[in-house]
Amino acid sequence: MKRTNNKGFTLVEIMIVVAIIALLAAIAIPNLLRAKISANDALAKSTLRSLSTASETFATSNTGNYPDSMASLTGATPPYINTAYCDSTMSGFTYACTFGAGAYTFRATPVTVGTSGTTTFTITTGGVLN
Repeated sequence: MKRTNNKGFTLVEIMIVVAIIALLAAIAIPNLLRAKISANDALAKSTLRSLSTASETFATSNTGNYPDSMASLTGATPPYINTAYCDSTMSGFTYACTFGAGAYTFRATPVTVGTSGTTTFTITTGGVLN
């Protein structure tokens, strides 16, 4: 009788490997999504702090007068901030800017609460982040 040498994987072995990969993916994907939301939140806070710092620096350089528009911050030479974040969406947050007489308010609102960010962040004159 002749003996054959069969090489390869059986269907059961392949199914076990696929099941293990699916289990690992089910564990890893929610953690990756939470990490992305956390990173978006941190970036939104950082962006608001940058906008506030640029506005405070502008006021220091202009005898206490705060900027009246985003163009005041980006159009200076050198600019106080390089990117005009106002009325734009970046990394899951929409940024809104309010410039007033002697004050400012910057707001970062998640595009989808719970998916792109956890909450709305606001920073006001003096750099108070809420």
